Amino acid sequence: MKDQLLTAAAPAAGTRALRTERVSKRFGGIVAVDAVSVSVEAGTIVGLIGPNGAGKTTLFDMLAGDQAPTAGEIQIGGRAAHDSPAHERLSLGLGRTFQIPRPFPELSLIDNVMLGLQGHAGEKILPNWFASRRVQAAERAAMTRARELLDFVSLAALSDQPARVLSGGQRKLLEIARVLMAEPSVVLLDEPAAGVHPRLLEVIATRVATLNARGMTFLIIEHNMDLITSLCSRLLVMAEGRLLCQGTPAAVMSDPRVVEAYLGASI
Repeated sequence: MKDQLLTAAAPAAGTRALRTERVSKRFGGIVAVDAVSVSVEAGTIVGLIGPNGAGKTTLFDMLAGDQAPTAGEIQIGGRAAHDSPAHERLSLGLGRTFQIPRPFPELSLIDNVMLGLQGHAGEKILPNWFASRRVQAAERAAMTRARELLDFVSLAALSDQPARVLSGGQRKLLEIARVLMAEPSVVLLDEPAAGVHPRLLEVIATRVATLNARGMTFLIIEHNMDLITSLCSRLLVMAEGRLLCQGTPAAVMSDPRVVEAYLGASI
């Protein structure tokens, strides 16, 4: 598959693909995320770990635009995004998957992937009337690309089947294909290993590594430490809504603060 079918033009290596500056989220008197400042360099895979309730998913929600921060700033590719809705962040190159994928069960896999397409000419009335050939050509190209993406995530044999036939791990692969259809340069992956058969988990890990080698940036929430340490060059650790520490996997896992915070608990 051609590289451009997998990712939009990525920021140059060494630049910041994502950045937060003292981002906070309050729910009444509860502080879910407390003044967290992080940066993710373009072309890297960064892991976000911590116990349940640490604030990881809330941080993801704010990065993706699903929740507005109470305070602080968010940048995507160097552009301010903390006031932008989710669909505008997608146009800035930020895609997101969820811990529990929810495809449209009665739609085919190919139709589910096609839903990720952004800015299709056929979505507007006038091009359908005055440039129908162009719209039809774009539709054929998009369909070809969707099928190639399904092949990339090893679901090509099921492309015309309804999504309800998929296992949990296959649904995660389908969601990755749908996100790729939008041509993001940065992807937030929310627990890609949760509930996934080891064979399919190997497919997910291999595809993430391939996409990263082609320039895509990833921030991954994950509890599977084998996956995280094998994929990520850097880890961020959250606890009680705050950033506890960050560094290489080896440095983080040997940090006394991490050992103390997670003694007897799985991270």
